[in-house]
Amino acid sequence: MIDITKKYPDKKEKSFKNDCIDFFFYLIQWTWGLPVNLIGGIAFLFCTKIKKRRWQRFGYSYIVYLPWKSGGLSLGQFIFMRDNHKSKVWTYNTRIHEYGHTWQCLLLGPLYYIIIAIPSMIWCNCFEGYRKKNNISYYKLYCEAWANAWGQKFSKMQMDLNK
Repeated sequence: MIDITKKYPDKKEKSFKNDCIDFFFYLIQWTWGLPVNLIGGIAFLFCTKIKKRRWQRFGYSYIVYLPWKSGGLSLGQFIFMRDNHKSKVWTYNTRIHEYGHTWQCLLLGPLYYIIIAIPSMIWCNCFEGYRKKNNISYYKLYCEAWANAWGQKFSKMQMDLNK
């Protein structure tokens, strides 16, 4: 059974190996992934410092909770998602899914917008009726399925997709 009350990945033990992983994660995110992280970082500061929105760490990412109707948006290691969703399962799954996009950005850097963000936004905003009519999961699109897989792999948390 999946524990949807879990709010973040388990803490890593302190070791030289984990310190090296941390160092290279941030080095790559803030060099290769600079364009995406810069926009995400500015938005993060605006939302948390000026708008005083609630936020939390989640693995290597920072999640900001916003009062909007949308689901989630990942900009590098910064995740923006709907606050106080009525479904705890949705919130749990969305954290993991968006964390997968964080890792996609690490791999793709400036190509993230072309390969992930634009197709994802089009799929989310232009094909909702098509998905409903044909009973197709939002996660069917390659970049969304990939985000689920990597979010689960790197958070070591399993999504609850049965609800």
